[in-house]
Amino acid sequence: MAQKNTYFQNEIIYTKIDIHQFRRIIRYILPFKKIFIFVFFLMLGAAIVSMIPPVLLRRIINETVYSKDTKELILIIAGMVLLAGIEIAVTYVQQTLMGKLGHGIIADIRKDVFYRLQELSFDYFDSKPNGKIVVRVTEYVNNLANFFTNTVVQLLIYIVKIVTVVFFMLAISPKLTLIVILSVVPMMVIVMLLRSVVKKMFSRLRAYNSNRTAFAVESIMGEKIIKNSNRGEVNRHILMDIHEICATQWRHIVEVNQLNTPVTEVFWNIGTLAMFAVALAAVLSGDLSMNAGTVVAFTSYMSIFSGPITQIAQIIQQLAQITSDLEHVFDTIDSPIDIKDKNGAETLNEVNGQVDLNDITFAYDKGVNILEHVNLHVKKGETIALVGPTGAGKTTIINMLTRFYDVQEGSVCIDGHNVKDLTLESLRKKVGVLMQDPFMFKGTILENIRYGRLDATDEECMAAARKIHADLCIDKLPGGYLHELDERGAGLSAGEKQMISFARIVLKNPSVVILDEATSSIDTETEMLIKQALDIITEGRTTFIVAHRLSTIRNADKILYIANKGIAEEGSHQELMAKKGLYYKLSTAAS
Repeated sequence: MAQKNTYFQNEIIYTKIDIHQFRRIIRYILPFKKIFIFVFFLMLGAAIVSMIPPVLLRRIINETVYSKDTKELILIIAGMVLLAGIEIAVTYVQQTLMGKLGHGIIADIRKDVFYRLQELSFDYFDSKPNGKIVVRVTEYVNNLANFFTNTVVQLLIYIVKIVTVVFFMLAISPKLTLIVILSVVPMMVIVMLLRSVVKKMFSRLRAYNSNRTAFAVESIMGEKIIKNSNRGEVNRHILMDIHEICATQWRHIVEVNQLNTPVTEVFWNIGTLAMFAVALAAVLSGDLSMNAGTVVAFTSYMSIFSGPITQIAQIIQQLAQITSDLEHVFDTIDSPIDIKDKNGAETLNEVNGQVDLNDITFAYDKGVNILEHVNLHVKKGETIALVGPTGAGKTTIINMLTRFYDVQEGSVCIDGHNVKDLTLESLRKKVGVLMQDPFMFKGTILENIRYGRLDATDEECMAAARKIHADLCIDKLPGGYLHELDERGAGLSAGEKQMISFARIVLKNPSVVILDEATSSIDTETEMLIKQALDIITEGRTTFIVAHRLSTIRNADKILYIANKGIAEEGSHQELMAKKGLYYKLSTAAS
């Protein structure tokens, strides 16, 4: 059976301009309105200055050449040079100011997106792939930055120039103005239609390129399986098929794009010939106002008029993509914050460590309960282990202690305080979480240990590491505590990362500790070191452990087997083994 190439499938989305998204930008522009107004007048001044040289050129041709007034010629040329210098200087100032304005707008948008992401609950991140969230914060915002710092400037300049040049042309000759408009406007319409076709073709090309990239990335990540399955030749054919589609689409784009030049030249030549014909007819009829200087000036004005018109057509095509980017960015900014401090939230100060789950029910998706009417009462200093099948709700239970998620029914209490009534900062300060895959941030070992307690001194950080013997791992690193970690702690073993994260928890000194599969990825060389560290971390603290390694939880005060939307079995290791139920089967299977 032939291999099906799923990479021919692609999702092509054509976006339309949404004015509503641009209205929202006004809120970001208002703080910079003085700069904006000033820049607008600079643009107007620059546009007027750029219209004067054709008038001076007209005078040179019509009068100065015939009068042979060298002095006047020199003055006019000097004036044209001065005007060019003024236009360059004014343009530089306006572009600098608009760049400042654009970066200010984007800085505020970027800040709002980032701040909102810091506040959003885990539901938001669960509902969207990480890649899409990253694209919104990086690529989409970068596209907007380029638009507001460069494209908006050009758009405003083009609009001001068009209005100004029409005013100057009308003042000189309404007849020739009409010819210019009748030549340029149809040209603009055809160019816009061509660009519209190209835009749709580019949308297809982006989808095809995305497919090619996705297939290449998948092939790199699955290289061992590909070699072992002898799929190299099949995959080469698939890649060539995708590549041929991309290449064909690109050739079609080039073919359509090449029509721009002949279209522009045809209408330009028609307009120029029409102006000469009208001028010649006017001269023959005795109309002295229509002369060579006027025609030359209008040729310059036609260039000034047609250039911005064509560029605006291109920018209009970009606006659809920009509004789409804005929509995605604003979608993140507008996302509701489900988990936050309520009005009058209490601060959790001293904590003994009593934890109560009172008749809780929880669902990630409405109507599909993961847990139903669960009750659990944990005394200060107890160690509670949670085991059971994947997806049963073990991690869900501990996530509700820190309010990573909120229960739909019932309550979660610490020392009798409903966690919903507490400030998130004080709650999470008293509850420490150790993840299965400890996350390391770019920076030094010291900075990573200090991450949850910024006021800690270097000595306090090192003392926390020494307390759990993490210094035995850290001292082996180049630079020790000042060793610079790359992204996600690249270069460190799983055990080294875990020991650093343990030191982070010791320094934070929480009253309740959660170990979420925190020992599942430890190498054998550091396993004993890890177990000693865990004993120190959990001593005197209420502890919740989610673990697949049953050897790490045999001494827990209570083991909960989570299944069927609740606690299926509960007791010590010995008690549950004596029951010969679900836990017994799990334990004997593991051994």
